Amino acid sequence: VQLQASGGGSVQAGGSLRLSCAASGRTFRRYAMGWFRLAPGKEREFVAAISWIGGTNYADSVEGRFAISRDNAKNTVDLQMNSLKPEDTAVYYCAADSVRYRNVVPTTVPDYDAWGQGTQVTVSS
Repeated sequence: VQLQASGGGSVQAGGSLRLSCAASGRTFRRYAMGWFRLAPGKEREFVAAISWIGGTNYADSVEGRFAISRDNAKNTVDLQMNSLKPEDTAVYYCAADSVRYRNVVPTTVPDYDAWGQGTQVTVSS
């Protein structure tokens, strides 16, 4: 599967950005999709994920500010990011679940076997 992320950029604290990830090469609707981020000096961390049937899970740090959604007709998964904080600055990666029809929302890096190229999000104070 190929994943192409877009929508990153620079914004001031309190602003919003919307990331999008386009998938190809796999039956998109059968798999969960996730977003992770990598900040300098830190490990890649889970941000949000959506199951194949639309269940969602968020990291505590973004709960209430970010929203993940998917469009199975367009093979896309989006991440709406509101009330951005400087600590949200990172490279954001979309990822595709390695297991189809998974019953739970996957939240760890090993759950995913395909990754996009990453898109930079910079939030200034």
